[in-house]
Amino acid sequence: MSTSNQKLPLSVTLIAHNEAHNIRRCLDSVVDWASEIIVVVNDCTDGTNEIAKSYGARVYEHPWQGHRDQKQLALQYVTQPWVFAIDADEEVSAPLRNSLFSFFKQDTDHYTGAYFPRKVWFLGRWITHGDWYPDHSLRLFRHDKGRWEGSPEHDKIALQGRAKKLKGDLHHYSYASLNAQLEKIPYFSDIFLKRLLEKEARWSSIAVVFRAFWRFIRCYIFRLGFLDGFPGFYVACFQGYSTLFRYTRLYEHIQQKHDN
Repeated sequence: MSTSNQKLPLSVTLIAHNEAHNIRRCLDSVVDWASEIIVVVNDCTDGTNEIAKSYGARVYEHPWQGHRDQKQLALQYVTQPWVFAIDADEEVSAPLRNSLFSFFKQDTDHYTGAYFPRKVWFLGRWITHGDWYPDHSLRLFRHDKGRWEGSPEHDKIALQGRAKKLKGDLHHYSYASLNAQLEKIPYFSDIFLKRLLEKEARWSSIAVVFRAFWRFIRCYIFRLGFLDGFPGFYVACFQGYSTLFRYTRLYEHIQQKHDN
C-alpha cells in the first residue's frame, strides 16, 4: 500500500518544553500522513513554538501540570477520530509508518488501539535487549476510547477495547549525554518518594539491596543486555543504581526526620 501523500484520520499529539533540538526530527516523521498535529507547550524560550507552527501544527500554551496531565490536556484539542501520541524526542520509523497504514486499511473495525516496540538510541547504538527493549507502548487509540492515566512519572494510555500489536519501532532519542540521563534521576526520585510516603512504606535495607541487584541481573543476564556490548552493561548498571537511589531516598527521609 503506497503511503505517499495520504493522510490518516488521526491527530498527532505531543507536549514540549524547549525541544528545538528534537522536535524537527519528530515532526518530519509524522507531518506527511497526520491529518493534524497538536502541540501543547509550556514556557518555551528556544523557538520550539515557531518550529512546530512551521510544520502546520496547532500550538497551545499551558502551564506545566506534569507529564500525564499535560498529555491528557492535549486531547481536548483533537478533532480527528484517532490519536497518535508521540514525544518530542521520538520518531516514527518507516516500518512503523507502514504498519500504521495497514492498520487503518484493515483493522480499525476490530480494534480501538495499537501498540508497538520503542527502541532507544544510546551511546552510539540502538539498544535492542535488556530492560529498555522492546518497551511496548500503546500510542495509537480511538479518541473516545483512550485517556492518559498511570502515575505522574509513568503515564500510560488506559484503553477501552482491544489493542493490536504492530510491527516497526518507535525510535526514542531520550538521552543526549550521560549527564542528561543522570539529571533526570532526582526529578523522578522525588515523585517516587512521595508515593512511598503516601503508602506508608517501611524501610528494609535487605529488600533494597536485593531489588537493585535483581534489576542488574534481570537486565544484563535474563533479558540479554550483554548482547548490546558495553552500552548494554552500562544500562544494566544504571537500572540497578537508579533503583538503589530511588529506594534510598526513603532511608534519607527517615534519617532527616530523626535528626530534626
